[in-house]
This record gives sequence, structure tokens and C-alpha cells, in this order.
Amino acid sequence: MSESPGLFESAAPRPLADRLRPKTLDDVVGQDHLLGADGALRRMVDGGRLASIILWGPPGTGKTTIARLIADNIDLAFEPLSAVFSGVADLRKVFERAKGQRLSGRGTLLFIDEIHRFNRAQQDGFLPYVEDGTVILVGATTENPSFELNAALLSRAQVFVLNRLDDKAMEALLVRAEDAQARPLPLNPDARIALRAMADGDGRFLFNLAEELFALKPGEPMDPAELAATVQRRAPVYDKGQESHYNLISALHKSLRGSDCDAALYWLSRMLDGGEDPRYIARRLLRFAYEDIGMADPQAAVQALTAWET
Repeated sequence: MSESPGLFESAAPRPLADRLRPKTLDDVVGQDHLLGADGALRRMVDGGRLASIILWGPPGTGKTTIARLIADNIDLAFEPLSAVFSGVADLRKVFERAKGQRLSGRGTLLFIDEIHRFNRAQQDGFLPYVEDGTVILVGATTENPSFELNAALLSRAQVFVLNRLDDKAMEALLVRAEDAQARPLPLNPDARIALRAMADGDGRFLFNLAEELFALKPGEPMDPAELAATVQRRAPVYDKGQESHYNLISALHKSLRGSDCDAALYWLSRMLDGGEDPRYIARRLLRFAYEDIGMADPQAAVQALTAWET
């Protein structure tokens, strides 16, 4: 049975995030260091010659959109794959199509989302096609490429780091959503600030939150407490056992070494909010008390040990 809508049926509405996907590179927000007038990626695109690249950044920062827009700008055939759902057979089909495109004088941009999900053998499998120019590879990853990608692949691709969207970029997205809906969000100024904070730098999630608010019946503007009761904030990004885990514990240590109490409490709360085991933090604080404070304040080790045991 066909899953396409019938003659008198309407298709399901596309999500707001998809409808407001940037149409040009100038529409992409928050990545001026790459796409501004002097950005390295912008210069590459304007020159009409693209090398294989890896886009590394948090979710919702525009990796997939940028790859698609690059293909449009340079007139490349766009071949998207997800490393989660694709395998060697899918890659072979893309390479065959790319060879045909090449014979007709057109290049192919192979976009692989979540490229770190490919194992080492799969990553090695498309190296010959990258080397001979059959495809231009654009990989997207949320993980550190140095840890997750083959050295051979990294030597053939430039890594571009995408920033988490800042407050200015998030506000620009909210304005874009309001323009598309032709009405303002039902929020007072403080709630608007809280909404941006809830999305935690993820543009896609911000649009999803805005879409929930637009679906409500019109009423008085919400305050932050009403907003928190209406929509769910984004779960903290915390890759327990991977790079973010070690970055945060390192930040906590450095804050303690610098006697910066506010910063230490901030990093501590970030880890606990992300779901870190309190016993792990207690062990690290005990280690800090012995190794970094030591005899300068013997009582610090006693207090840290007591906190761990209780």
C-alpha cells in the first residue's frame, strides 16, 4: 500500500526546524569564523574548489545544512549518508554514481553524518575514492576527530570546528521563527532569555521549543516559571567516559588550583547535572586534596575523605 498522501489528503506539516533551514550560507548563524567574509570555509567555497573536510561540532550547529549548501554553491551532486544506517554496500553505490557524474563533468560531494560511527575498516574503504577525486568527502561528527577517525583519513581532510550557538545567534533564530509564524512568541523578556538558555546552544532544539510555544492557545506572555512548566529544557550534553567527561573534570581541577570557588562550583554542578557519579567526583577531590594541597592544609584531605564516606 502506498504511503504517499492521497488526492484529498494533506501531507503532515514539516517541523519548523526543517522549514527554516538556511537557504544560503549567509543565512547560517553562529559560524562567522568559518563562513564570514574572511572565514576559511567561505574562501574555499568562493574559490570554487573544495577539499575533503570534517565538520566537528555539537548537535544543532548546522553541520548538515552547511554541507548541503556547499554542494549547491559549487554545483556538486549531493550524496548524503548516515554512518548509523549505512554500510559498505551503500558506499559502493555512491561511488558508482559518482563515477558516472565524473564522466559527465560534474563532481560529487559525499556527506557522511556521524562519520565517527564508521569503524576503521569502513573509513579505510573510501580513502581511494577521496584520493583520486571520485568524491569530495564532507564528514560530520560530534566527537573529537583525533580520537575517532583514522590518521590516514585525517591526513586527507581538513577539520573545521563549529561553535555551539551563542546568545546572539539563538536570538536571531527566534526572530526568524517569529517572522515565519507572523506573530511573536508568548514570552516576556526574562522568559525569552530562559528559552535561549534551555536550548543550550542547539538551534534545532530551540526551533522545537518555539514550535511547542506557537502551538499553544494565545494568552498572556509567560514568565520563566510558566515557561519551565510548559516546555522541557534540553538534556545536558555530557559524554560520560569520553572527551567532555575529561574536559569538565580538568576544568574543576584547574579552578580549584586557582582558588576560584565560583568556577569550581560551576564545573561541579555541570558534572552532576550531566549525570556524573558523585562517587567519581569525590574520589577526584580526595586525590586533589592529597596531591595538590598536601601538607599545606592537612585538614583538606580529612574533609574530602569524610565527604566521600558519607
